Amino acid sequence: MPDSRFMQLALDQARLAWAVGEVPVGAVVVRDGEVIATGYNQPIGRHDPTAHAEIVALRAAAEKLGNYRLPGCELYVTLEPCVMCSGAMMHARLARVVYAAVDPKTGACGSVVDLFKQEQLNHHTEVVGGVLADEASAMLKGFFAERRANARRPVAE
Repeated sequence: MPDSRFMQLALDQARLAWAVGEVPVGAVVVRDGEVIATGYNQPIGRHDPTAHAEIVALRAAAEKLGNYRLPGCELYVTLEPCVMCSGAMMHARLARVVYAAVDPKTGACGSVVDLFKQEQLNHHTEVVGGVLADEASAMLKGFFAERRANARRPVAE
């Protein structure tokens, strides 16, 4: 199934985020079955609150295509998008968004709010959730467990 294959690539991006100390979220933008852009969380390293994986990938895709609109493109992301990212996806006119793990704290695809179901908005993107959710959830849980363990370690003198 193509969704699993592309989500696996998003998980690879999430591992890159973890490796640099960012929350492990990764994204890929696909058009006509080809990956055209990737991104991973970088708000800490870039000192940029908008540098979520999805935004990084959307910016790279727009730059590559030479257009801020990305019709016919699909975005795969390892965590349910937040309100900011969902809004950017709608403005980009993505055809489809596929996410892995739900985000019960900030998810904007149904967990907290569902921006994509707002009929008043002029663009409607198809949303699919739960693709490789167990793998994505395990990665996030592992990251935060590691972070808590490191916080409890005594500082060597």
